[in-house]
Amino acid sequence: MSVDLQRLSLSPTKPAFFRWREVGDNVVITNFEGNFLILSRDEFEAFAEGRINAGEELYERLSAANFLRATYNVDRAAESYQRRKSFLNSGVNLGILVVTLRCNESCVYCHASRANMDAVHTDMSPAVAEKAVDLFLASTSHFVTLEFQGGEPLVNFPVIKHIIEYALEQNKTAGKRLEFTMVSNLALMDDEKLAYLLDKKVQICTSIDGPEKLHNAQRKLATMDSHQKAVHWIRRINEEYEAAGLDPTLYHVEALLTTTRATLPLWKEVVDAYTKLGCRALFLRPLDPFGFAERTRKRVEYDREDYLDYYRRAVDYMIELNKQGVEILERFAAIFLTKILRGEDPNFLDVRAPAGTGIGQLAVNYDGAVFTCDEGRMLHEMGDDTFLIGHVDTHRYRQLVGHETVHTAVIASNLDGQPDCTNCAYSPYCGTIPATNHKSSGSVFGRMRESNVCAVHKGIQDYLFQKLATADAETREILERWTTARPREHFVQVAEGVEAAEPTP
Repeated sequence: MSVDLQRLSLSPTKPAFFRWREVGDNVVITNFEGNFLILSRDEFEAFAEGRINAGEELYERLSAANFLRATYNVDRAAESYQRRKSFLNSGVNLGILVVTLRCNESCVYCHASRANMDAVHTDMSPAVAEKAVDLFLASTSHFVTLEFQGGEPLVNFPVIKHIIEYALEQNKTAGKRLEFTMVSNLALMDDEKLAYLLDKKVQICTSIDGPEKLHNAQRKLATMDSHQKAVHWIRRINEEYEAAGLDPTLYHVEALLTTTRATLPLWKEVVDAYTKLGCRALFLRPLDPFGFAERTRKRVEYDREDYLDYYRRAVDYMIELNKQGVEILERFAAIFLTKILRGEDPNFLDVRAPAGTGIGQLAVNYDGAVFTCDEGRMLHEMGDDTFLIGHVDTHRYRQLVGHETVHTAVIASNLDGQPDCTNCAYSPYCGTIPATNHKSSGSVFGRMRESNVCAVHKGIQDYLFQKLATADAETREILERWTTARPREHFVQVAEGVEAAEPTP
């Protein structure tokens, strides 16, 4: 596609700043603040060359979306940009506590570099746990989520209980909106543990890698029944939510999967497995280059074009299920669509710019070592301490978030400074993870043209814009519904008699 630059230089209707990308038969244009239009190729050439006149339908569309110099509204652009980046007014809102590296399952792609069940030295102590809680409650964010990870966190359940009790007591003074989540394979769950977790309003997230045969082959228990155990407890927990009078469309176990080579041909079976469990969302996550996934790469890795074909087939099927009355959405699509259609950032820390590395999350390992992010902690287990920034014994909150590694990560994940990203039409909606870039390319900035993450993000957004360009009214309504924020206040806790702290400006 060619544009007559001489004609543009003489045009009275010059474009304001824009980025563009050919998608199918159309061209997507975006501007600095994240507005978009989908143009035909003829429309795009007329726009780029300034061959439009006031009063024309195309002129009015472009002007309304702030794409023309003559009518560009700086105040409106600044307001839109500020709304998109509102997460920067907060601070660390996700505190990851790795309560143990021990795990009873052996996953073929384990990103956490799990330890054997007899490695009790990898259990977090109550003393370390308390200092980690103190660290996270010192955040400038008014909303703090404490997330229990492993290994398998249920292995060290006494410390989970200690963390919850201690955090609730300390929050009487801190006054945060506090939330607890736990990522578990559920195989060690029992009635007593479940009763406690439900009483303390802990959100429970697990992993389902699809149909039973695939799940059991990838997430291995000695008894070869990891799928059966997970399904049993998912259903049991959901029943408990309903028995407590909670809306089942909002309150249910969250589950996610990791896509391996074996998953790719089973896109329909994966979606069906989730809908049969009553799950309302599915996160079609590709492999990350951490932990055991590096060792098993020859068995589990795949070309990202194959992943994108799998993704498109699965999401097409999910849209058709929605038309039949089955409520199911894909998380990647929901994240990007929220940014594209609503002009808001849902603050998913791995797909935002700057990334959440050190300014939206911190991870405390079982031994008290503090990392900028969970991926940084994973790299540590692989022998790379690039993202190690301190220890709960010696470092306070402001020292950690002000660490030079955090500064570097923020600069590296600001897409306006990325050589390829700065010219990409999807820059307003995207994000990059410095730790993943470092592992994949040896640079926290990464090389986007060689990046699997970039290929996936671009491919998904190409798909979504193609859908938006060709969607019938029903499909468009489904995609817009996927962007709806559905707060689950039951899980949010504020100390009685204490007004939750406001975000720090």
